[in-house]
Amino acid sequence: MRNPQHEVAIGRLSALLDHILDQAKETDLNNSKQKSHRLIENNNLFSEHLFTTQSDKISHYVEEVKNKLNEFSRLYSVSADNINRTEFAKSSLGKIEQQISGLMNAIQANKPMHQAAQVSFDARKKVRQKTNQATQVKQNDQYNNLTKSVLLSSHQLYQQLSEHHEFERRLMDMVAEREQQRMRTKPGNNEQLSQEVLALHQRLGRCRKAISVIERNIELAEKNNLR
Repeated sequence: MRNPQHEVAIGRLSALLDHILDQAKETDLNNSKQKSHRLIENNNLFSEHLFTTQSDKISHYVEEVKNKLNEFSRLYSVSADNINRTEFAKSSLGKIEQQISGLMNAIQANKPMHQAAQVSFDARKKVRQKTNQATQVKQNDQYNNLTKSVLLSSHQLYQQLSEHHEFERRLMDMVAEREQQRMRTKPGNNEQLSQEVLALHQRLGRCRKAISVIERNIELAEKNNLR
């Protein structure tokens, strides 16, 4: 005997998954165009107990759920009409709905997650540029006649700058990691993660202020040395 309620649920979930798949494909395409995606493409989007798929493409996870829904529909239609059939339907549909909820959260969190990755990507690039600049400055002829104390001071400033940029990069990686954890945590159970993210942003703000101070000191030191 057919259960109209379950058939309606299957139809509703199938239509919803088609819509989510379109969104996922568009999101995957946008991600592929961003250099910052390389920083997070090896991170698992979901916990292993929720999906068996391992990919940086959200659409691949949508396909897993669509296959699972089709398999459930097939098994449900041929199973015997008994209490086990009802429990099977509740359990399967409940898991599918959890997966769909996870997919919708992932698509919604994709943009801020990549924004955080972009900041980290830019920070790494800036560190490389500053390191190259420091090397060029130290090799420049205008510093050949500077006293040892001036050379030591300049070296220390650039060393501090490099260390602070590296610290900034690690903080951004930590922010991105906590954001992913918070995305996978059920609402209401992520208060601690939210506090950790807030604390990390505060530390990041202090780090960037220190970087600005060091950069100003380098600029002043270089102006004084060229006089």
